[in-house]
Amino acid sequence: MHWAEIRPKGSGKPPPLRAHTTTVVGSKLYVFGGCDADTCYADLHILDTETLWWTKMRTQGSIPAPCRAHSASLVQNRFLVVFAGGDGPNYFNTLHYLDTVTLVWYAPQTTGPVPSPRRAHSAFVYGSDVYIYAGGDGIRALADLYKLNTSILTVGPAPVLTWTQLTTSGTQPESRGYHTTNLIRNTPHLVLYGGSDGHECFSSIHMLNLQTLTWSTPTLAASPPRLSHTATQIGSYLFVLGGHDGSHYNNTILLLNLVTMSWETRSVCGKDRPAGRGYHTAVLCDSRLWVIGGYDGGNVFGDCWVLELGASAYLPQITTFQVAGDAAPATNADG
Repeated sequence: MHWAEIRPKGSGKPPPLRAHTTTVVGSKLYVFGGCDADTCYADLHILDTETLWWTKMRTQGSIPAPCRAHSASLVQNRFLVVFAGGDGPNYFNTLHYLDTVTLVWYAPQTTGPVPSPRRAHSAFVYGSDVYIYAGGDGIRALADLYKLNTSILTVGPAPVLTWTQLTTSGTQPESRGYHTTNLIRNTPHLVLYGGSDGHECFSSIHMLNLQTLTWSTPTLAASPPRLSHTATQIGSYLFVLGGHDGSHYNNTILLLNLVTMSWETRSVCGKDRPAGRGYHTAVLCDSRLWVIGGYDGGNVFGDCWVLELGASAYLPQITTFQVAGDAAPATNADG
């Protein structure tokens, strides 16, 4: 694997950002929100990964307020669902979605129990519905799970969406924010890693079966503590990049083998590599891992890096495998 710094052109390049979101839509990266050292934004910047050109998009409709540490989830390969976040002292529980074709924002009405204001939560898509997990509200860390029926979204005026609070069983994880949750494709399993409750930086890994809503704790060698990291599924691995380990920000790459549920290392080449950071984004596009922005406790970054997978480039093609501890290969294909 090889690190390379990418220097896209275009007048629409975003400012240095942390706690923003980056979402893959086709061959483009949609970067929304986040903040620099002083200001939160509600801007949408798009990076075309084929032409390496930044564009700041002009959107219409019910544009979200400037925010950071929110979530953005792509539904039906078209609708970008943005939930919660904050602008510093304020925490939101607002809901918006963007039609990525028309670039119109909507603020849909909802029914059901709305999640409390929060940021540093995680979101994932399962069965075309968006799930929201945990985060913090400025007073305490949370451990709740909600589902929003975004599978009914259609082109045009926003339908009324329904929030449902879900009850889980099994060994419950500690409350936390700045963690990662990854829905393992082709299985009903969610992998929760790291995060913090404001006091402790967690190293634990938990799994949630989304069909039974049962938590379990896999047995594996000691995991390194992490918060504000990223975790991206590439084939049968989670690539964990950067984050804070309780004492400092780092630029390491950790690989969690989902088949054996064990940590592995790989050699990484390249004269240059990203500085240690957290609150960045990392997404898989065109068999490359794209890293944008972040924060190291003093500097907010405006750089863009690509991890060329090299001999590991075949990994994104691996879509069927058995998760460690699963009784049989799953056939449900969501994510």
